[in-house]
Amino acid sequence: MTLTELRYIVTLAQERHFGRAAERCHVSQPTLSVAVKKLEEELAVPLFERSKSTVQVTPLGEKIVAQAQRVLEQSSMIYAMASEGKDQLATPLRIGAIYTIGPYLFPHLIPALADAAPQMPLYIEEGLTGTLRGKLRSGELDVIIVALPFTETDVLTKPIYEENFEVLLPASHRWAERETIHKEDLLEERLLLLGEGHCFRDQILEACPAISQKLNSPSNTLIAEGGSLETIRHMVASKLGITVLPQSALGSETHEHSMLISRPFAPPAPSRTVAIAWRASFPRPKAIEALIRAAERCRQPVNGAIEVA
Repeated sequence: MTLTELRYIVTLAQERHFGRAAERCHVSQPTLSVAVKKLEEELAVPLFERSKSTVQVTPLGEKIVAQAQRVLEQSSMIYAMASEGKDQLATPLRIGAIYTIGPYLFPHLIPALADAAPQMPLYIEEGLTGTLRGKLRSGELDVIIVALPFTETDVLTKPIYEENFEVLLPASHRWAERETIHKEDLLEERLLLLGEGHCFRDQILEACPAISQKLNSPSNTLIAEGGSLETIRHMVASKLGITVLPQSALGSETHEHSMLISRPFAPPAPSRTVAIAWRASFPRPKAIEALIRAAERCRQPVNGAIEVA
C-alpha cells in the first residue's frame, strides 16, 4: 500500500470515472486501473463496483476511502513540516536575555529582527545568566544575549556591542559639578547594587575590588541590594544612594531628567561587552545570521540610548 495508491482511490471515489480520475492524477487510465486493482487484491476486498457506464464505491470502500483521505491529509502535514524546516526563518526563534540587557535592547532589537525576518515568530524571555545558560543547554532557548565572558561547552558567541558604565546620581548630589568620577570615589557613598546572581553586580565589584572588601565588613552601610536596575533607579531618585549603570540603561525615561544625572568614570572606565550565544549544533544558522544582522543595526551612542541604524 502506497500513498500514491491511496490518492488514486480517493480521486476515483470523487470522480466515479476512471478516465477523469486518471487525468486528475496525471497518469494514464490503465496505470490507475491497475493500481486500484492491485490495492483491492492486497486488501482482499472490492472497493469499487465497476460497470460500462459508471463506477460505484462499495459500502466498505466508503470507509476505506474516508480513512485514506485522512491518511493523505496527515501525510501532507508531514510535508508541510518538512517544508518549514527547509525555511529556517519560518519557525519561532526563542531568545533569552539577562535582566540588565533585555529591557533596554529588546525594544530596538525586536523591530530590527522583524524587518530582517518578518515571517519568523519570536519568543523572548529574561533571566539570570545561570538560568539562561541552563535553558540554552537544554534547548528551551535557541539563543541568549549575555555579557562576556561567557564560556560553555559547544556554544558559540558573537559580540554585538560594547558599552561603558556610568555613575547615576541624584541631581542635587555634591558630585554634580564633576566631569568624571574615579572608581575609588564610590567608597565614599552608599552604593546601590543588584543582588547576588546578577553578572552586572559582579562586573562592578571586579572593576572596583575595594567595594568587595567593603561588602565583607560587619558594619557595612555602603551596599543596598535591589532586584532590578529600574528599582535601583527609583532608589537613587529618592536620594537613598548612588549606583552604577550600563550606558544603555541611562536612556530610560522612568524619572525626569531633573531628578537624576549621570557622570562617566575617569579613564579607564569599566565596561562590558554584550554578545549573543547559541549552541554550535543549532540547525538554523540563517536564523542566527538574521539575529546578528538585526543586532548590528542597533548602535550604542554616547548618551547611552540604543538606537537602530
